Amino acid sequence: MNLIKTLIFDFGDVFINLDKEGAMANALEIFEVDTFPEELTHVNCRYEMGLITTKAFLEFYATKFPNLTQGTILHAWNCILRDFPKHRLAFLKKLQAEKKYNLILLSNTNELHIDWIKNEIPFYEEFKSCFNRFYLSHEINLRKPNSNIYEFVLTENNLTPSECLFVDDLKENTDSASKLGINTWNINPETDDVTQLFDVNKRLF
Repeated sequence: MNLIKTLIFDFGDVFINLDKEGAMANALEIFEVDTFPEELTHVNCRYEMGLITTKAFLEFYATKFPNLTQGTILHAWNCILRDFPKHRLAFLKKLQAEKKYNLILLSNTNELHIDWIKNEIPFYEEFKSCFNRFYLSHEINLRKPNSNIYEFVLTENNLTPSECLFVDDLKENTDSASKLGINTWNINPETDDVTQLFDVNKRLF
């Protein structure tokens, strides 16, 4: 018997590859700091939740680091984004065509990153259209791993937690979802691929 009715996917390091370590190393270098300041982390989170505009976000960094050009700041912000392997899109399109599962995207992301992806990933709209619901943190003003983002998705779509499988690369995110009774797969971008979903989680299917 199929236990899972809804598949909830993260975006970064599930479909599109990220360079988290490289982006952090680059940021520390251009901002000339040894550790990432709490103030910047706070502003980044607020921006990711859509609580400040892109204009205000860039103005904050320009004021904080007056020696940096806007181009340098934008590069530092976007250099985390890498390639989107086409075989993952093919996997998703097959899932959509089979119509066995309710497909939801749930991503912590922001306007600048989505704008970059729209410009650089030619099949972004095709990707987006595969999902029944497409939630970006800056559009819903909620952010993982806060439990209210999962509660929002469950309520909005009238879902039973035990009938959902949530795929995310960050353990803090899957741990938070697990506490609500959602099945999770904490995918490891170094060793796993989302196309292995049914092999790795066969106990649920």
